[in-house]
Amino acid sequence: MRHHSGLRKLNRSSSHRLAMLRNMTNSLLRNEVIKTTLPKAKELRRVVEPMITLGKKPSLANRRLAFNRLRDRDIVGKLFADLGPRYQTRNGGYLRIIKFGFRKGDNAPMALVELLDRPIPIVEPVTGKTDV
Repeated sequence: MRHHSGLRKLNRSSSHRLAMLRNMTNSLLRNEVIKTTLPKAKELRRVVEPMITLGKKPSLANRRLAFNRLRDRDIVGKLFADLGPRYQTRNGGYLRIIKFGFRKGDNAPMALVELLDRPIPIVEPVTGKTDV
């Protein structure tokens, strides 16, 4: 009996879904926060968390696996140089999904997906001349 295959199809063909999740993974690992729909965010979590776990064990085989899935040399470098060491002590749960209201056009539920423990840039206050 087939029962439930634990995968969201997201109204896409398998190749389109794979390419979309690969692109979203690259965007998330590059920017460390993205905004997307809630079902895509939940499916993205299933792709990104194993990639970060690969980045925690720097070996040539793991680099090749990561490159095979991501297809971006810069992202693979960041995965093994920055993200792997950052999450070395954390056993899974590298992402936070925050519900972010509904999209204006079609009322789709939106979500922010962000990596935990990401460095937040400090913004300097702007001091300039004020004309009175």
